[in-house]
Amino acid sequence: MHSISIPIGLPVELSSLSLVLPLAGDVVHAGFPSPALDFPGERIDLIKTLVTHPQATFLLRVSGDSMRDAGIFDDDVLVVNRALRPRHGHVVVAQVDGDFTVKYLYQRGGRVKLRAANVTFPDIIPGDGQTLEVFGVVTSCIKQFKV
Repeated sequence: MHSISIPIGLPVELSSLSLVLPLAGDVVHAGFPSPALDFPGERIDLIKTLVTHPQATFLLRVSGDSMRDAGIFDDDVLVVNRALRPRHGHVVVAQVDGDFTVKYLYQRGGRVKLRAANVTFPDIIPGDGQTLEVFGVVTSCIKQFKV
């Protein structure tokens, strides 16, 4: 199972937060730098971009690699929105018999299961007497690179 550190009861506080940074150009290519980088265009408020429901949004740190093929790696920080209705194909944080995990939600033909984004991890299919509760929908993944 893929574990997550869950700071229960710690929603993102936005009352006085704002982080507006310049957006330089439209895209960046993984080749030579663009001269447009010298001329910043619009500005983006990262808090407003990442957090659409402040009272229902949590930040969680990931431990493990069961979602690596979805671009979610060990030590990444997930933005989790509890106000969104989880649907088939969403990346969700779920609680299975008291243990938290992050997986793809599979809901088809009356079947519900959690799917990893790493072939070495099996699907989690709740059995009789087992509880599965979706805690929230992952809306963003924040990565920090070693510098």
